[in-house]
Amino acid sequence: MGPIDLLIHLLNFAAPALTVAVLTALAARLFMKKRPAAQSLYAQAAINFVVCLAVLLGGLWFFGHDGKMATYAALVLACASSQWWMTRS
Repeated sequence: MGPIDLLIHLLNFAAPALTVAVLTALAARLFMKKRPAAQSLYAQAAINFVVCLAVLLGGLWFFGHDGKMATYAALVLACASSQWWMTRS
């Protein structure tokens, strides 16, 4: 596997985390009444992205390969929980 292939694999691994993180931060702006502690949309998306990436890495470690639906379900729950946690303050 060459360096370009490795980069493509890593980007494809992180793509669901980035998508869910950004969409959750945008949806929070529309649907949640309370303002989050991290006011910047970029800060919220970055925090959510780190949480989502950690869940994907945990799923990769636990199951031995990526792409399990249980990992994606945990990703959505963890991202929603981190967004909710940011609005608690």
